[in-house]
Amino acid sequence: MTVFETIRNRRTIYEFKPDPVPNETIARILESAVWAPNHKLTEPWRFIVISGRVREKLAAVYCRIQREKTRSDDPEVLETATRKGYAKFMSKPALVAVICRKDPEPFRAREDYAAACCAIQNISLSAWEQGVGMQWSTSAILTDAEALDLLRIDPETEEMIALLYTGFPALIPEQKRIPATERTAWLD
Repeated sequence: MTVFETIRNRRTIYEFKPDPVPNETIARILESAVWAPNHKLTEPWRFIVISGRVREKLAAVYCRIQREKTRSDDPEVLETATRKGYAKFMSKPALVAVICRKDPEPFRAREDYAAACCAIQNISLSAWEQGVGMQWSTSAILTDAEALDLLRIDPETEEMIALLYTGFPALIPEQKRIPATERTAWLD
């Protein structure tokens, strides 16, 4: 598959097969991230692959967030939100958190965030090329104090910018995009 084909064929995946993604595959995918463009080679990223006991604890945090979103005191409603939240979170075969170092200088912070987003794009494309799909989540769990503590992220110096739900696609959705020609101006 060419780079162009990988870019055009990649999709956000919401439904995954239950099969685990081998650690070696995840490691290979993450290696592609460090080759993302980053001004002054700041390499502002780090990655956390979440499994086992930590994943269970993070699922509990996710369930709490889902319960809080319901804005209800009804025990049945809260139980449903918990059950659905747990099922959704645990249906993702692998979880990868992407962490970006914070810089006190606003321009550098903006450049570093953009570089970390480029790293995520590299991850996504590398994964797709290997038959692995992802969903880039930016949910409330990224800024939750309990989640950050659990993942050993210091909110003073770092921010979690993505939780990449990762696995083998069970369903690949169709996708349409507006052609670039409709969004391009040529100035001479």
